[in-house]
Amino acid sequence: MTAGAASDAVADFDPLRPRLVRVAYRMLGSVADAEDVVQEAFIRWMAADRAAVREPEAFLRRTVTRLCLDQLKSARHRREVYVGPWLPEPVVEEDEEAEDVTLPLMLALERLSPLERAAFLLHDVFGLDFEEVGATIGRDPAACRQLASRARAHVQAGRPRFQVERKRGLELAEAFFAASRSGDMSALGTLLAADVSMHADGGGKRSAAPEVLLGLDHVMKLHRALAVLYGKHGSALVRLGFINGLPGFVTREADGELQTTALDIEDGRIAAIYVVRNPDKLKHLH
Repeated sequence: MTAGAASDAVADFDPLRPRLVRVAYRMLGSVADAEDVVQEAFIRWMAADRAAVREPEAFLRRTVTRLCLDQLKSARHRREVYVGPWLPEPVVEEDEEAEDVTLPLMLALERLSPLERAAFLLHDVFGLDFEEVGATIGRDPAACRQLASRARAHVQAGRPRFQVERKRGLELAEAFFAASRSGDMSALGTLLAADVSMHADGGGKRSAAPEVLLGLDHVMKLHRALAVLYGKHGSALVRLGFINGLPGFVTREADGELQTTALDIEDGRIAAIYVVRNPDKLKHLH
């Protein structure tokens, strides 16, 4: 390959990289795995007969999706033996645009087969027609329509029913941080829904509740205990922001490690709390 040809190949690929990473991340739920897949797609792009490729974006999207489908087979097994609740790696938004796939929706996608997940994301999220979806995942358009329809029926619960205004979401996140860290249980109780749930992903590498906590009493009991620890050892706010489309914050905990907390808000109250503590899932935030 000549230097000019290589330069042209890189110039064609680089503008597409962020979108390809978005596709891969939504398929895999892992920032590191998504970046690895996109890098493998880049290697294949450099080795391909690019003169025969009419649409580089379609070619690369197909390559990335197929690599993700292969990866999901082993990922499913890894999650079956995962210690405690599994959450996707947190992505903290750097801009003002709302995330198109929120954390609850990503958890709902986990219940789908790899092909259902691909069909749903490519059609419903990224807006491809079923002809292109079929070409991407190697199925005919009618089959892809059925895959997406089945997926849609399964993930409706993951769609946000109430869209919280961004400023109000951040205000609630800040109030939750203040109440939970100061031990103001009265203030904390006013922020939480009666059926609030708490999901904490420590991956067996940092302490975390081994199961999802359900209901106000259980969540409040845990936070009373945590408030004692915060009082002794501290918990520093790094930044407020939107984490996988939900208002939340990043903190540095007493052990020096980062932690993310994302809040799903319904009817003005916190309906679910998602905490990622597994250090392997937080490396990209450093």
